[in-house]
Amino acid sequence: MSRIRVPLARLAHARSGDKADWVDFGLFAWNAAGYAILEREVTAERVRAHFAPWLPGEVNAWPLPNILALKFVLKGALQGGGARNLRLDNLGKAMAAALLRLEIEVDAAELDAALNAPRVGWWGEA
Repeated sequence: MSRIRVPLARLAHARSGDKADWVDFGLFAWNAAGYAILEREVTAERVRAHFAPWLPGEVNAWPLPNILALKFVLKGALQGGGARNLRLDNLGKAMAAALLRLEIEVDAAELDAALNAPRVGWWGEA
């Protein structure tokens, strides 16, 4: 069984927000096959490790299977808050883009199924 490294951007899109010193993400799979991969591979621990160089706080995660999403809250992600630090790329949108660069390893057949299944969402199938 061959394994392939892929960035999350191949399987999902993200929405984000920031408030005070927290950032939250919604990581949305394009379809159920992609959600099965995300649910297994993208854990609070993986997200914490991905942002470890500048994330002093904890990461909480919740599965949202009815909308094919995972929700993550990163505490302490803004070093005291968006208005308090000197980083220019610290707000939620930039961090969501950084999350989509996280690479995971998946089985080639599983990836093929996720990439070729129809995308679903509020707009219907694409």
